[in-house]
Amino acid sequence: MSTAAPGRLHLWGRLSSINVRKAAWALQELGLPFTRTDAGMAHGVVGTPAYRALNPNGLVPTLEDGDFTLWESNVIVRYLCARHGAGTLCPDDPRERFDAERWMDWQQTTLNGAGGPAFVQWIRVPAERRDTAAIAASVARTEPLMALLDEHLRTHRFMVAERFTMADIPIACEIHRWFGLPQARPTWPNLERYWAMIQARPATRGVLDLPLA
Repeated sequence: MSTAAPGRLHLWGRLSSINVRKAAWALQELGLPFTRTDAGMAHGVVGTPAYRALNPNGLVPTLEDGDFTLWESNVIVRYLCARHGAGTLCPDDPRERFDAERWMDWQQTTLNGAGGPAFVQWIRVPAERRDTAAIAASVARTEPLMALLDEHLRTHRFMVAERFTMADIPIACEIHRWFGLPQARPTWPNLERYWAMIQARPATRGVLDLPLA
């Protein structure tokens, strides 16, 4: 099934996926030419034997870099930034790099699981079947985490090292998803400032300006 010619980058996955958005944004932020195939949910593909040969989990995204294949969204972001953005998006200093990795892991293991249920109920479940208790529980878990980010950003311009790094990609993708939900939220001035700064980045076009789906 591979569509990546030698030295070419190909991304599998639909942009409605937060995890695919991370990878697509990283590619654009690094100025790397790539092709993409919609896959997952209504697009299918992920259950086929050919796709499972690339990604045995049957999930998106999957990245092909010539004859090298990688899955897991934050790992794809790390790989791209280490290979093409060393010293910039992927910090050289070990403390800065692992500070970035810490926030990336926190996004995947803590923030994503807290906010995901509200997203699913608001965006992917028909209104007549929406579980308001699940939304409330998700909000109760997520708002303290957003407040934690707001406090961190009170003294930091970006997540790490006072400049844009790979850590900002998964964190900002979560903010995009949470702020896009049709529900009231507290005022987080530092988070709002940060989000406005992220939205102004040209590489977010076609990724973080899309409606949730």
